[in-house]
Amino acid sequence: MAGPVAFFAVFFAYPVLAIVGRGLKDGDGWHLARIGQVLADSGVRHVLWFTTWQALVSTALTLLIALPGAYVFARLDFPGKQVLRAVVTVPFVLPTVVVGTAFLALAGRGGLLDELWGVRLDTTVWAILLAHVFFNYAVVVRTVGGLWAQLDPRQEEAARMLGASRPAAWRTVTLPALAPAVAAAALMVFLFTFTSFGVVQILGGPTFATLEVEIYRQTADVFDLSTAAVLTMIQFVAVGAVLAVHAWTVRRRETALRLVDASLTARRPRGAGQWALLAGVLGTVAVLLVLPLAVLVERSLDAPGFASYRALTSADSGVFLVPPIEAIGISLQYAAAATVIAVVIGGLAATALTRRDAGRLVRGFDALLMLPLGVSAVTVGFGFLIALDEPPLDLRSSWILVPLAQALVGVPFVVRTMLPVLRAVDTRLREAAAVLGASPWRVWREVDLPLVRRALLVAAGFAFAVSLGEFGATVFIARPDSPTLPVAVARLLGRPGETNYGQAMALSTILMVVCAVALLVLERLRTDRTGEF
Repeated sequence: MAGPVAFFAVFFAYPVLAIVGRGLKDGDGWHLARIGQVLADSGVRHVLWFTTWQALVSTALTLLIALPGAYVFARLDFPGKQVLRAVVTVPFVLPTVVVGTAFLALAGRGGLLDELWGVRLDTTVWAILLAHVFFNYAVVVRTVGGLWAQLDPRQEEAARMLGASRPAAWRTVTLPALAPAVAAAALMVFLFTFTSFGVVQILGGPTFATLEVEIYRQTADVFDLSTAAVLTMIQFVAVGAVLAVHAWTVRRRETALRLVDASLTARRPRGAGQWALLAGVLGTVAVLLVLPLAVLVERSLDAPGFASYRALTSADSGVFLVPPIEAIGISLQYAAAATVIAVVIGGLAATALTRRDAGRLVRGFDALLMLPLGVSAVTVGFGFLIALDEPPLDLRSSWILVPLAQALVGVPFVVRTMLPVLRAVDTRLREAAAVLGASPWRVWREVDLPLVRRALLVAAGFAFAVSLGEFGATVFIARPDSPTLPVAVARLLGRPGETNYGQAMALSTILMVVCAVALLVLERLRTDRTGEF
């Protein structure tokens, strides 16, 4: 636990505490009365209620729509499955500002729905909810589907042989086994929607605002650091309470599962029901995920002769010190470094949390690992600038600062993806290896690693995808001569003119293609079944 504890203490707790202290403390001491003043504001209470309500509804709606997709990807085998899996994951790595812009073009004034049927959703909360489902669909499909594909289907078949109906067998055998993965997916979706910024900022307008939007407004527009600090503390406490409940629920449901090779559980669809389910999932993916992406591509091609793409090679836009096209290589380098950091730190933490004889302090760290997803990215970004400015932690001019910020968001995905599978490994296998003389390192290498290799690859893919699309903290620390793709897109969208807008859509399209190729390569790697379960 030493590595993960040190990492989060230095690069998360210290910067967050620094920015909160800057807002609530001055030469006269702490001004804790400010907390009561902020909570007494009816506007703040309304923001807190809307933040919680929309996060709960978004989570429930995402689970309802995505769980059938998790079953299809886990249990059914059909042509183009690997390509479709990569397509499903692409929305998750898009910057939230791009997601909001895509849905605005789809369902806003003059959008596709407005032109065809006269339907506008940009003035309602439905646009925000659907955009959240679009963004988080892959979280449920990959987190739940990754474990579902490894569950032995013979257990459910045995229950049916003993007289249980198909729904009863699924409810009593499969659902309890999937509960930890479903809980983990629900937790990640809730945290992402609870801290939603770009989507609500664009689609909510002045009517809807989350805590994250209000923190940004108080920090960047009003420059009221005391109110922003109080809102950050509220967000911190709320997320901490959710994580505590989640950890308690997961511990009550921990069981040892029989995991099998995922390639042995997927079969061609059989019967009208499975074919209908496959068709329904494909239709959902086409309408909810592919259509908004198609809108982005269409907007990038509005200018004749690929003018928007040609403009990316020029450094005369007045936005960056380098041509925007260089943001692609910079983003890939940063994402690769962030993935290595996230996998190492997250893998160590997940391994330590797997021990069933771990103390209460270690189990509590399970919840703390998720806090970077629930704390304002604005706070983390400003905290980096304020806290990491003196030796030996003067990193403001170092390139590693951006991967560190990206890895903070990637580590929770590594932990949440690997932990259900690690906890499902039968401890008797480890004990038998130890009795036969294997060292702890050899036990991990020859017992745990072959069983969790699939989860490790999924975790690495998630960390890479999250790093590519991270925007909230990176926007404050990325230098003008080294912009990431999300930062480049956001800054181009923030400048007037059709040329800048076209370049933003072109970069968004390139980001989609890069992510799709990277994720497709990952899917190819996952088909290597040597020692993989």
